[in-house]
Amino acid sequence: MNEEILDENYWNNRYITNETGWDMQAVSPPLQAYINQLHDKSIKILIPGCGNSYEAAYLAAQGFLDITIIDIAPLLVQQLKEKFAPYKAVKIIKADFFEHSGTYDLILEQTFFCALQPLLRTAYAEKMYSLLLPGGKIAGVLFNRHFEQPGPPFGGNVAEYKKKFEKQFYIKQMEPCYNSHSKRMGAEVFVIFVKR
Repeated sequence: MNEEILDENYWNNRYITNETGWDMQAVSPPLQAYINQLHDKSIKILIPGCGNSYEAAYLAAQGFLDITIIDIAPLLVQQLKEKFAPYKAVKIIKADFFEHSGTYDLILEQTFFCALQPLLRTAYAEKMYSLLLPGGKIAGVLFNRHFEQPGPPFGGNVAEYKKKFEKQFYIKQMEPCYNSHSKRMGAEVFVIFVKR
């Protein structure tokens, strides 16, 4: 288990030193495909632990009107404010996800869950539940593999995720991704969890 404190300073330093190996420089292909089949552009969308947030840029380009992105790293948040200045639909918040309040129809998961210490996974599920409106969804990708090196990223598997989420969510989908980024092919599952 990695004993490093994965706090604001840790993540800010990762951006300062450009140690962002998770950054694919583009919207995640499974999330892009999911976004492409969403028709209601007025839904309230949250992207926690948003990183460079190619997904938010893609959503805005597709005409979605209510996108909130959160990250804990001050340098990144400042860069995002500059990047998204022309986009009125995108609201940027520098905050700890677990202290955020709001209500959303959809929360997109893209490399946030795997960045959290595994001991926070129950709290993650509970917080997601509290942020979603009735019938709201979590959609995105989770790693379906374990990593030899200490995290982050922290891996996991389908059985673990089912146990963690099924009490509060209907597991609508949890299947291997057919369209992962080439660096993640065979290592991801696409999930849709619907609030009970």
